[in-house]
Amino acid sequence: MRIAATHTTIYRYTQPVALEPHTIRLRPRDDAAQRVVSHRLSISPAPAGQSAFSDQDGNGVVQAWFMGGVRELAVESAFVVETLRANPFDFLLPPAHDLELPLRLPEGLRTALAPYLETSGQAKDFAAPIANASGRQLMPFLDALTAALFRGFRHIVRRDGGPRAAAQTLAEGEGSCRDLAVLFTEACRAEGVPARFVSGYETAAAFDEHAYMHAWAEVFVPNGGWRGYDPSRGMAVSTAHVAVAAAADPAMAAPIIGTYRGSAESTMDFQIQMQANG
Repeated sequence: MRIAATHTTIYRYTQPVALEPHTIRLRPRDDAAQRVVSHRLSISPAPAGQSAFSDQDGNGVVQAWFMGGVRELAVESAFVVETLRANPFDFLLPPAHDLELPLRLPEGLRTALAPYLETSGQAKDFAAPIANASGRQLMPFLDALTAALFRGFRHIVRRDGGPRAAAQTLAEGEGSCRDLAVLFTEACRAEGVPARFVSGYETAAAFDEHAYMHAWAEVFVPNGGWRGYDPSRGMAVSTAHVAVAAAADPAMAAPIIGTYRGSAESTMDFQIQMQANG
């Protein structure tokens, strides 16, 4: 599927402010699941300087710094991406004993994946019965966990604020896509499965009356690598999703991070326009 999108974010200030350096993660990933055909990032006012690099998870990052006072900051990301993985299960499963929960990963691999196994323990009691009912096998557990979050929680849209902790989502029985993604990762980690938070776009979310970015989770599967699961859609991720950034800590996958100096109040508006073909 070919997906094109333009995502504009505008920060407005009630009086001139001095912008601190901003970290921008809005370039889609380029990997086995998707190919970036084109990407353009526009920042206004023009930064005094900027640097592009890859962060600790391989996400594309631009850091921009500014001079002088501003009353508005606009960031626009426009891209065309081809999503390639029509079958989210296009890998050879290892023997069943290698998929038993908790996963017994080789020492070097476990060390590399350690940040994605750290857990607060908030979802332990929620995850355990799902794992037991799945025969303590990874793939049935992932399917059952996705279904439990999709069917058992009320799905809401929250324009503002970071992802809620797993305990809060469990207590309230509802959550946005980013809240359910955090709960999904916590449940996986509680059962010894490496998992991380993903921010990006999904065609259904982008075609709503007010389009917004989407969030889901990725799980490290033996022989399959990182594979996406979307609990707010009740599905394994395939061609309808465009991943932008992934991280063990959701804050490190945020699209724009930055602060300003000054006594002004600020507001943020955003608009996403998306087209999908194929």
